[in-house]
Amino acid sequence: MGDMIEKLQYYLQYPFVQYALIVGVLIALCSSLLGVTLVLKRFSFIGDGLSHVAFGALAIASVLKVQNSMFVVMPITIVSAVLLLRTGQNAQVKGDAAIAMLSVSALALGYLIMNLFSTSSNLSGDVCTTLFGSTSILTLTVGEVWLCVILSVVIVIIFIVFYNKIFAVTFDESFAKAVGTNVNRYNLLIAVTIAVIIVLAMNLVGSLLISALIIFPALSAMRLFNSFKSVTIFSAVFSVVCALLGMVTAILAGTPVGSTIVAIDGAAFLVCSIIGICKGVNK
Repeated sequence: MGDMIEKLQYYLQYPFVQYALIVGVLIALCSSLLGVTLVLKRFSFIGDGLSHVAFGALAIASVLKVQNSMFVVMPITIVSAVLLLRTGQNAQVKGDAAIAMLSVSALALGYLIMNLFSTSSNLSGDVCTTLFGSTSILTLTVGEVWLCVILSVVIVIIFIVFYNKIFAVTFDESFAKAVGTNVNRYNLLIAVTIAVIIVLAMNLVGSLLISALIIFPALSAMRLFNSFKSVTIFSAVFSVVCALLGMVTAILAGTPVGSTIVAIDGAAFLVCSIIGICKGVNK
């Protein structure tokens, strides 16, 4: 145990490890806040669809050799979130079908572009890093850290300020509309916010694992609590703790950061499920 603590203290001296921990905690917090809403609205796989869109946008940015790919990935992902929301409300194309089409098309297009135009000598490694976030979180620049901090603060403020409206839209859109709430506006706000979180989370866990950050904390909290406020608070704490444990474990054991975080999220979910069954909490 002493050797592990010494090893951790040694790594914590490096700025890139400190940056990774800061960004990881912020992303985990933001993902958990919006995750509760998405799970309750049965739109949890929007994270999957948008993450694949972000992968396709990242492929375009890399081919164009854009210095900061976020300026390409962020707008494309946000526009896709808006289109996905509009399409999902279409009676002819249900939400899950729209997500499936967008997800598969964007993933295939991104990989095709990287194969046709990439000048990298290690295409497989680049794709693996983008999909699973194996090392991206440990190569963050100061500018990227500050951008993540600013956007995370904005997301938390939006959630706090519009908490009551988000709560109303989440549980009963018809009632919210009846009392004068602009449901479409707040659905749009949720979609844009989750798109921003998806782009930020790509460096932490990669495109394929982003949904875990959104789904696991919310579902784990629902195994233990019944009120929206309690679920949201526990989900945030759960997500941050699991992200920290995952990153520390990855540093000490040399495992991929994203996969380690998701594995810990999954194990913690099982623990919460067992506790919930023992307590007899309604699912």
